[in-house]
Amino acid sequence: MPKEERNLGDAVRRALEKAPGRKFAEGVDLAIHLQNVDMAKTANRVDEEVVLPHGTGKEPRVAVFAKGEVALRAQKAGTAVISPDEIPRFGKDKKEGRRLVQKYDAFVAESHIMALIGKNLGPILGPRNMMPIPLPPDGNIDNVLTRMKKTVRIRSKDKMAFHVKVGRRSMKPEEVIENTEVVLKRLEGRLERGAQNIKSVYIKTSMGPPVRLL
Repeated sequence: MPKEERNLGDAVRRALEKAPGRKFAEGVDLAIHLQNVDMAKTANRVDEEVVLPHGTGKEPRVAVFAKGEVALRAQKAGTAVISPDEIPRFGKDKKEGRRLVQKYDAFVAESHIMALIGKNLGPILGPRNMMPIPLPPDGNIDNVLTRMKKTVRIRSKDKMAFHVKVGRRSMKPEEVIENTEVVLKRLEGRLERGAQNIKSVYIKTSMGPPVRLL
């Protein structure tokens, strides 16, 4: 195993071991600080979705805008379903629309109703970067939901420092290590100068002390 990979694994294990016991399930995050990146330029800002091999240890709250077979399959998978007939109501009642958005972490919608969603809920979903993932007519909702449950977003906005979730403390160290490796590899691939644009990376549980990875 290369030296840097061995050190990364050691750091992840130290972060998990050093964190005091808590009465709630702690998440595990990376704190990333970039360097020599002009964040004033939109093209330099990081906004990437990454599928973690072991997920985050906590399933996101997902709702599906759909009818018919897609709605039935989503319900069977234990996912909330919102009928397209309800969408105009959320558009008229802004408070109810905002309450709907606050209930979920992400949305999926049959592609043919995306325009209806944009018209009625776009002003609420758009600024939050929560517009639904469109499902084409031949799309498999089960595959989309499975992928979403393992997906995290690396998003810097216009900041040089930001956080990314890579798991939960209840997960095996090896799972957190693999998730971390995937996130860092994706981040390096997104940056113009790769690892040279990364000033530091720390890993920590929600309430635990940080441990430096890079």
